[in-house]
Amino acid sequence: MLDLAISHVFGGLHAAGSGLGVVAQERTGLVIATVMARRGQFSALSWAVRQRYGFELADAATVSGNAHTAFVGTGSGRWLAVFDDPAPGLVPVLQHDLNGLASVVDQSHGFGVLRLSGPAVLLTFEKGVALDLSPEVFKAGAAATTTLAHVSVHLWKVDEAPTFDVAVPRSYAGAFSHWLETTAAIHGLAVGEK
Repeated sequence: MLDLAISHVFGGLHAAGSGLGVVAQERTGLVIATVMARRGQFSALSWAVRQRYGFELADAATVSGNAHTAFVGTGSGRWLAVFDDPAPGLVPVLQHDLNGLASVVDQSHGFGVLRLSGPAVLLTFEKGVALDLSPEVFKAGAAATTTLAHVSVHLWKVDEAPTFDVAVPRSYAGAFSHWLETTAAIHGLAVGEK
């Protein structure tokens, strides 16, 4: 049986052009869940997340967390929880820990995540996203739910290198891959696994 949480969503993505203008690494082995705060429960939810994971939960378009557990703000009282740990049963544990405070839905099968970096990553994004991703405006830890190449995605900045993670719905991975290969080829697209 195929384990959708750790399968390759971007298996059809190929290097294009020459050089390392953009480096794309598929993040495999992730457990992903949507977390939606129940009405009036944000303070209690924030306390529960702090107790369980050791960080403050922000109700904003930012990333709360660390390298292994991130809650990416996707709207008021909503997050995409991304765990760099394929442990079975992780989502039911989260559902138990946040019971009554938030609705938690497993999305591991629904998204693929690409980590994009390289000296031409911003030039590539300029050709597909209507956001100002310049370092002065979109700093490390910033997040957005936006349209990139006509595909609705969750985008967050990992560091100032700059490095970005892009969560793409599994059903649009092929279209997104085609856009990335075509757009980044002029600068060179290298493909790896993270």
